[in-house]
Amino acid sequence: MSLDNLKIALQYAMPKHGLSRLVGKFAGAKAGFLTKFAISRFIKAYGIDMSEAKLQNASDFTTFNDFFTRELVDGARPINPDAKEICYPVDGAISQQGDIVNDQIIQAKGFNYSLETLLGGDSETAAPFQGGKFSTIYLAPKDYHRIHMPIAGTLREMIFVPGDLFSVNPLTAQNVPNLFARNERVVCIFDTEIGPMALVLVGATIVASIETVWAGTIAPSKSYNKVKRWSYPADGKEAIFLEKGEEMGRFKLGSTTVCCFPANTIEFTEGDGPETVTRLGQPYASVVK
Repeated sequence: MSLDNLKIALQYAMPKHGLSRLVGKFAGAKAGFLTKFAISRFIKAYGIDMSEAKLQNASDFTTFNDFFTRELVDGARPINPDAKEICYPVDGAISQQGDIVNDQIIQAKGFNYSLETLLGGDSETAAPFQGGKFSTIYLAPKDYHRIHMPIAGTLREMIFVPGDLFSVNPLTAQNVPNLFARNERVVCIFDTEIGPMALVLVGATIVASIETVWAGTIAPSKSYNKVKRWSYPADGKEAIFLEKGEEMGRFKLGSTTVCCFPANTIEFTEGDGPETVTRLGQPYASVVK
């Protein structure tokens, strides 16, 4: 058995939820010296550029989660202001992107998965995106882990989908079928000027939690063991509107986002594809509708 095959086999065997929740407890704990030591080692191991962060020393953070979701200095990620450009929602690297064909999204060479399943298993939720475009971006441990709006939008629905917690790194994406549609995830549906947009935050092994700015921690959840949906108004005082580039959520430890758009609304930048490095706020698609 090759080393890669062993890594995949271990993921199937390990208690992923239990391990992830245990790590999550440490990540959220004010553990003093242990917290500072873990942060220092993490910065060194992954070569993290702390000059971009508002707080730049390990001793500035009281928990590992505070460090991992660190805020950047003002101006570190300028948002392209052109209304005809869609911006990257996160720092990371493109895993796959392209067309949604017959309800199928490309995960990796030889692996597709269902759009409808990704969005929670409801055909009406998936219908606006059939025949449209998708973009999957992987966030490595070194990356900035707040998620921002690629286009201005009004939140209409949030869906929590329970599931597995496989790693979402490139090796796993190439070897575990239906990865993004089987892992725990939070689906956010927005109304935008070009129609609906789905922004999916996918959980993974060791991901302590997924948060949104309007609801706080959504995953992990002891309250929901099946799909849970929340609806939001389109206008009025209760409406949740987020500007392009505004923070919408964050991962406490790394993961993946999947963004879906309706047919005939956007075209991705020519030349972008798997392994293209992404930077929050930079354009990666143009509006065609």
